[in-house]
Amino acid sequence: MLDYDKEAAHYDALRGGEPRAAAAASAVLDLVPERARDLLDVACGTGIVTRRFAAARAGLRVTGADLAPSMTRTAAARLPGAVVRADSRRLPFADARFDAVVSVWLLHLLSGPEDVRAVVAECARVLRPGGVYVTTVDKGASHNVGSDIDAVLAARPPSPVSDAAADVEARAAEHGLVPAGRARFRGHGQGRSPRRTVADLRRGWFVTLPPGEPATERFAARLELLPDQDRPRPDPVFTLRAFRKPL
Repeated sequence: MLDYDKEAAHYDALRGGEPRAAAAASAVLDLVPERARDLLDVACGTGIVTRRFAAARAGLRVTGADLAPSMTRTAAARLPGAVVRADSRRLPFADARFDAVVSVWLLHLLSGPEDVRAVVAECARVLRPGGVYVTTVDKGASHNVGSDIDAVLAARPPSPVSDAAADVEARAAEHGLVPAGRARFRGHGQGRSPRRTVADLRRGWFVTLPPGEPATERFAARLELLPDQDRPRPDPVFTLRAFRKPL
């Protein structure tokens, strides 16, 4: 697992920067009702997407929350006075505080079903009746674009999947949330090249292939044999699901 506190300094540059952030924010807001006035971005990271929510809609008050101190500091510089450090499993907000709650690229990072259940429960708790919860699902699968890199990585030990769409829908239903829409957006700049994938392997990006392990180096060696080492393969396409809290 990556250390997201250490990742903050170069997080955006390695993940598509502003083009990816613009695509994510636009897709999320397509699922957020125009009447929403208070939005919480859970696990807001560097705030690169969060600030676009605030900029896109006049009158929308946006709050960001993240657990990693460096991420929180970076986000706070982009949204002064609107970012707090908080654990997504124990949000420091009152019940029914927000019209919309967003968690982009969070659930896939959680350690198991209980953490997912806790996060979804908290998002539902702070959501007002009539509000929506929007989250990414199936993130790992989004990166499999059918490339030669994916063919090499197909033999690696499978990673646990904590954000499968059906499971997230079930967790949402446990807290009275009902399906309210879906959307997709392109992860601009996140198409993998062989050389970049080898670097990611060696810095712990793939949780079932720890850095320095013989198996990890075997996969790295196979990737280094692929042609066009610096040519990015197609970008991933991410999926969003929206859930509404009934009145």
